[in-house]
Order: sequence, then structure tokens, then C-alpha cells
Amino acid sequence: MLLGSMLLAFSYYHINFQNHLAEGGFVGLALIGKYTFDWSPALTVLMLDIPVFIAAWFFKGRRFIMNTAMAAGVFSLTYELCERYSPWVMNFGSNMVLAAVVSGVLTGFAAGIVLRHGGATGGDDIVALFISRWTKLSVGTVFIIIDIVVLLVSLFYLPLWDTLYTILAVSIGGKVITWTVQAGVPRSAVPVRSQTAVHHQHG
Repeated sequence: MLLGSMLLAFSYYHINFQNHLAEGGFVGLALIGKYTFDWSPALTVLMLDIPVFIAAWFFKGRRFIMNTAMAAGVFSLTYELCERYSPWVMNFGSNMVLAAVVSGVLTGFAAGIVLRHGGATGGDDIVALFISRWTKLSVGTVFIIIDIVVLLVSLFYLPLWDTLYTILAVSIGGKVITWTVQAGVPRSAVPVRSQTAVHHQHG
């Protein structure tokens, strides 16, 4: 699970950030708040996370919350280390389709590992789990829907092509999440649609 968090942070920094891919999920909502009302993104994400984590405590249990806290902590630390010390630059230049594909595969696989081992990387992952459980949609499909809705709302400040490339990335990522979570999931892992419950993660 922790390796999944590290890979997710590595991918977000070296692929998404360095190639100007946009953000969906709670981070995307926080950026909408920033551009619309000048709200602090960090505070907005925190305010979105708190009620979701409280609900998860009651519905998913303490172990899930502990796993999620560890995964989120490792993600934040790894991203910070990449930002400060990593010498690698993985800029795909004009080949943004390739950047979107690589982002989708790596972030989807990384988030799927975290979910498969009973954790999440943030509140939006938990929301996706709840919606998946209630609707019987696969968790990857829910991720795609949430991210695309947030990205489309973000078009008032995001460049169109950056948004479209990001939609491609999250669509691939959602499929990879589903494949990763469903590939030989042990009974103790977060269940998916085929097990009548469901499966983190995207950010």
C-alpha cells in the first residue's frame, strides 16, 4: 500500500505537474474555490475531507482510517521530496497524448494498489468508494465520472486542451484502477462491485 502511495506521488509530480495536466477530485474543487471565491485550496480540501473521514470512521472502520492516514501521509511526504530534491524532468513536450496515457496507467495502478490493500489517499477516494457501493458501479468508473464533472466545471479557468488531455488521463486511470483492484483481490481487501461492496486513493 505504501509503495502505491509513493508511486502515486511520483507520478503526480513527474507526469501530471511537469506536463501541466489539470486536477479533478477534491483538489480540482479546491482550485475552483480558489479562482471563484479566493478560498485557500489547502483549507478547502481539509473542509471537504473532514466530514468524509468522519463518515468513513463509522461505515468503514478504524483500520481503514488508519490505512488511509498512512497512505495520505506517505503520499504527501513523497510528493514533497520529489518537489524539493528530484533531478528528473519528465516533460513530454508536445506529445501530450503520451503524457496522458502514461499518467493514466501509473496513477491508476498506484491508486489501485492503495485501494486493494484497504486504504485510500484522500477524501475523494472515499467518496468514490461510497458511491460505488450504493450504485454498484465499479470504483474506477466512479472515479472517472467525478473527475470529468469537476474538470468540466473547471473549464472557466483551465485551458481547453489541458482539460481534454486530463480527461483522457483520468479515463485511462479509472479503468486501470478497476483492473488493479479486481485482480485477485483477497477477501480482507476493500471489496469491489463483484463482491457487493467496493473498493485511493485520485491526488
